[in-house]
Amino acid sequence: MKPVRIAAWSGPRNISTAMMRSWENRSDCAVSDEPLYAHYLQHTQLDHPGRDDVIAAGDTDWRRVVAALTTGPAPDGRAVWYQKHMTHHLLPGMGVDWVHGLANVFLIRDPTLVVASYVKSRATVAAEDIGLLQQATLFDIVAQRLGHAPPVIDAERFLRDPQTQLKSLCKQLGVAFTERMLHWPAGPRASDGVWAPYWYEAVWKSTGFELPRERQVLLEGDAARAADACRPAYEMLLRHCNPQ
Repeated sequence: MKPVRIAAWSGPRNISTAMMRSWENRSDCAVSDEPLYAHYLQHTQLDHPGRDDVIAAGDTDWRRVVAALTTGPAPDGRAVWYQKHMTHHLLPGMGVDWVHGLANVFLIRDPTLVVASYVKSRATVAAEDIGLLQQATLFDIVAQRLGHAPPVIDAERFLRDPQTQLKSLCKQLGVAFTERMLHWPAGPRASDGVWAPYWYEAVWKSTGFELPRERQVLLEGDAARAADACRPAYEMLLRHCNPQ
């Protein structure tokens, strides 16, 4: 049987890595961690932590990468293949027709919370850095082809009730839910990208999804402008997300 190929489209500072852990803890699922990252950094030459290591460890030919993701065999012959993607890795000039060969899921988070987290690790931020604008564009492309909205998961809603949210998502994807998706062993994985030491400390310590924290966030300057520019895209996507 052909594997179920899931493309989970997120931006940074979301629950994307925890979701990858959740799916990898299934006995029937393989995962891929940001397979387009090497191409993105090779093309942009942005100064991300571990940039040279990421480029050296990955495939910088996006066409070859997507051919493997869409038509290649699933790792270890698994029945489910969960692919964690960042939408800002879809650079101008890259075709996106290939995404229609995958079951696309959109992971969103309030841009104010994303930006507040992002600027803790990066000195500057622009709207294009956090992926929401690209998510909205890709969502429209996928929805138009499907004739209905693909699954959308809002991080804060998800974390209030992961089990119900995962059951709903699995049903939408035609995959049986298992409680193994709710917990996982702490620590790194061989499947983690080489950038994991810079970004995955909290996930390495985790053993499951954590409740969202109530917080007051005040952004200023470029950070506030980036969040404000992304809010219409977020609110559009939020209208289509799984209910609380």
